[in-house]
Amino acid sequence: MTVDSLRRSVLGTSAASVATSTTGGIQCRLPAWEIPALADRLAPLGVRCQFLAAADTRATGGDFTLVYVFAPPQLAPSVTVLVAVPAAVARFPSLATRSFAASRFEREIHDLFGLVPEGHPDPRRLALHQYWPEGYYPLRRDVVPRTDFVDAGEPFPFRRVEGEGIFEITVGPVHAGIIEPGHFRFSVEGETIVNLETRLGFVHKGTEKLFEGIALDRAPALAECISGDTSVGHVLAYCQAVEALAGCTVPVRANRLRVALLELERIYNHVGDVGMIVNDTGFGFGHAHCFRIREELLRLNHQLTGHRLLRGAVVPGGVTGPIVRARLAEAAVRIGDLVAEFAGVVRLCLDNTTVLERLQGTGRLTERTAAEMQVVGLAGRASGIDADLRRDEPFAAYRETGVNVSVYQAGDLLAKWRVGMLQARRRHRSSPSPRAPRLLVSSRRGADQSGTGWWRAAPRPSAA
Repeated sequence: MTVDSLRRSVLGTSAASVATSTTGGIQCRLPAWEIPALADRLAPLGVRCQFLAAADTRATGGDFTLVYVFAPPQLAPSVTVLVAVPAAVARFPSLATRSFAASRFEREIHDLFGLVPEGHPDPRRLALHQYWPEGYYPLRRDVVPRTDFVDAGEPFPFRRVEGEGIFEITVGPVHAGIIEPGHFRFSVEGETIVNLETRLGFVHKGTEKLFEGIALDRAPALAECISGDTSVGHVLAYCQAVEALAGCTVPVRANRLRVALLELERIYNHVGDVGMIVNDTGFGFGHAHCFRIREELLRLNHQLTGHRLLRGAVVPGGVTGPIVRARLAEAAVRIGDLVAEFAGVVRLCLDNTTVLERLQGTGRLTERTAAEMQVVGLAGRASGIDADLRRDEPFAAYRETGVNVSVYQAGDLLAKWRVGMLQARRRHRSSPSPRAPRLLVSSRRGADQSGTGWWRAAPRPSAA
């Protein structure tokens, strides 16, 4: 599958303004009613709708705008399609039966913008709960804030599975520990999960709406708060979007430090996840040592950036704060030692037959099902989907570092555990390197010696 084959598929429709994007993909505009036909033309190429977003552009064009991104699992090459939805119509054809990812995005768009995905088989709310007033769409630009939020105790319309031997098990929304709330209903027959119903959004806090009016110097902090354990991931995505719009060139060393920070975030998360999975098997020894190592990593994060969760280091234009002048050689040695300790804990866990018996064959997700549900990340790679954005569409300094992707075919919990373990062991190679050249700031709007380029970040506390 090539860019030329994508172009031919697009030109077979009534697409307008067809062009090649700066990243090598295809961009075009298309009438809403032709989107299903385009999806069908792209499907034989292994290309499906991977992303769908909406914007209220009525102030400039009188319509809402939908943005579709069609791509293979590796996300490149891609087709980006802009679709105008007239405000008087407020409807668009659904791709829910063609793309699981699209089905979720469509439900969210319905909740937040009031645009109806026609033909969607599951019109239930997704992002907003039942106490949100009917007809109130918070991401419309002309929306007036309301206070008449009333929870009348109306239950969510979960699907019921009935039959001999079927039991329903409810979990959440409040969980033991500090994970965010989520409600899950398992319909099981013995050890087999027949159906799973999920309900999220309990801590929906209107982040997208907050971005609309927030001061530019406060936006990175808001991006970091989208999800606590992915602070660097979210703020880096925000910064790269702002930099692309501003035409900002990020210094070479700043890009390298961004990769180092992102990998530090991945390492402490993977170590913690491996420990939690081991804890669920009843092997408390492995769990305790994984979290001991995780704590050491969090303390190292604080030494490097002034924050245990690495906040305040990545800003538009580069990086800033203690990381610019941190003792990277010492940090690299310390990370190597901790990852070596982690490898020893993993060996002990794998030698425990209870751990293996609880993980092997449990929760198996076949490659076919994973592909149908467009599973991404660690779970996808554990089910045979060879895709990693850092390798397939490298950003920051990933072209320099390279990425060794771990892929397993089994799809069970043991495969997921192994992928997480191997990624934590390998990612320390992308951690701070003393050989990285001194940060040289270069941008189109002036520079200073802090690594921020044209950006001036607001003061922020260093406490975790």
